[in-house]
Amino acid sequence: MAQLFGKVAIVGIGHIGSSLARVIKRDGLAGQLVALDNTPAHRDKALELGIVDAVTADVATAVAGADLVVLATPIGTYPALAQAMAPHLAQGAIVSDVGSVKMATLRDVQPYLPDGVHLVPGHPIAGTEHSGPEAGFAELFRGRWCILTPPEGTAAPAIEQVTALWQSAESQVEIMEAAHHDRVLAITSHLPHLIAYTIVGTATDLETTLQQEVIKFSASGFRDFTRIAASDPVMWRDIFLNNKEAVLDVLQRFTEDLTALQRAIRWGEGDKLQDLFTRTRAIRRSIIDARQA
Repeated sequence: MAQLFGKVAIVGIGHIGSSLARVIKRDGLAGQLVALDNTPAHRDKALELGIVDAVTADVATAVAGADLVVLATPIGTYPALAQAMAPHLAQGAIVSDVGSVKMATLRDVQPYLPDGVHLVPGHPIAGTEHSGPEAGFAELFRGRWCILTPPEGTAAPAIEQVTALWQSAESQVEIMEAAHHDRVLAITSHLPHLIAYTIVGTATDLETTLQQEVIKFSASGFRDFTRIAASDPVMWRDIFLNNKEAVLDVLQRFTEDLTALQRAIRWGEGDKLQDLFTRTRAIRRSIIDARQA
């Protein structure tokens, strides 16, 4: 693919940031690729892996002259980062991100951007429970969705360039309104993580003997929950705090459904249980058919 950008700055060279860096390097999408990260070990590892051209801990050095700046840090860092980088952004630069709550990006980044700088928030729906630059891989985004939530009035060429970036990563790109994105992800991603953290947390509160047996005899369901619950705690703290209205709404619905399920088990209502399990099985098949399994 032809070069899309002269200079790209990736802010945060962890799992997602390093995976995107690998795509950019692999496909020659940037003339220069710089990683901004406050962790010396991350900077050293990124250079060692050869996935960036330069590393720095200085915001001005990273973003000066960049055609694209991608925020790949926890959402809670966005306001300070936006303030710090705003004076150094070039006219015509594009600022994007990979965060899981898009209204937070609009709220915490857009007000600081100078005129002539384009904001195209993004969310690649991909990832593992691992972290750090060594955990990334270019194929992470293959066949997955990347949702872009540009605010109204965003220049079409800026959206097209960010779209081309994610298409190069072999993602399917969807344009969506930010608030709608947050409602959808509250149920498809945020609630499942909350449930996983809760279930694994319950296991850690068991008496020692029972806790050891839970770990020893973990079935596939519990193993899957522990994988999800091993995700970056800082990232998920920020997701729940920044998408709390949508999460609390869907959590209330889930609580009501859980109470109904509890009642069905107590009263031996097998037909209700079988009906629920049949309907949910169909959802799983739909996800497989959509190649998102």
